[in-house]
Amino acid sequence: MRSGFVSIIGRPNTGKSTLLNTLINNKLAIVSSVAGTTRNTIHGVYNEKGTQIVFVDTPGIHKPKDKLGRGLNKEAYSAIEDIDVILFVVDASLGYGKGDEFILNTLKNNDIPVILVLNKIDKLNNEGIINAINTYKDLYDFAEIVPISALKKDNTDRLIKVLKDYLNDYVKYYEDGVITNTSKEFIASEFVREKILELTKEEVPHNITCITTKFEEKTNIINIYIDIIVSRDSLKKIIIGHNGNMLKEIGSRARVDLENKFGKQIYLDLYVKTIENWRDKEKYLKDLGFINE
Repeated sequence: MRSGFVSIIGRPNTGKSTLLNTLINNKLAIVSSVAGTTRNTIHGVYNEKGTQIVFVDTPGIHKPKDKLGRGLNKEAYSAIEDIDVILFVVDASLGYGKGDEFILNTLKNNDIPVILVLNKIDKLNNEGIINAINTYKDLYDFAEIVPISALKKDNTDRLIKVLKDYLNDYVKYYEDGVITNTSKEFIASEFVREKILELTKEEVPHNITCITTKFEEKTNIINIYIDIIVSRDSLKKIIIGHNGNMLKEIGSRARVDLENKFGKQIYLDLYVKTIENWRDKEKYLKDLGFINE
């Protein structure tokens, strides 16, 4: 048995969560086109005979604007410690940017192998892929460079094969059948947040969060109660919508995904609650689990 921990880092919206879901072949992390979708560190466990890889998906590292941003960066940086290899995921279709430079500067003097993952190559031709490799290869002493498309599952098998050479442990950290460290309550609240990201735009996604207040699992049904927390009353009106239509649509879409995920009928109760400027209030960030004591 060879095993190890692999941290997935990168600037926001480079496809880190899509990559995690693809490698585990299971939806663990929500995805959207909104930058900064991931707000928590999620473990995804890859198992095959003789191999266990624990992938650590992290919030996108960025220049923070509030206490939430600083907390998320701290969480992402902590995920780089005590691991075997780092996957630095970049959007190859966009090219090198200040966000990439910011992260590479944080990795200076780091003795952990860093594998550059050039994601979204499905948007490039062969010449574009070669240009992307040439752009990044001299910016850092990367252990490997692996071009992939997480969305299309292109070359992800190659990535797994490469990672096996960097596994340093001989311990089975998770039992067979376990694919994540996250709770069902967390998954439920994230699925609801994903639907809000799908259905709203502009400032709304960045100013909401969701928390499961009750998760009651019975033989044939799961009763789930989730608070949708917004930073202003004006956003509360948007989330609820005219005659409650937006909230109904959010619940309807989330319920479908939750029933597929858990294999049971879902009763889902959503409540919208305003906490003024919650992103910048340490008390609420602690209560919501974004900042540890």
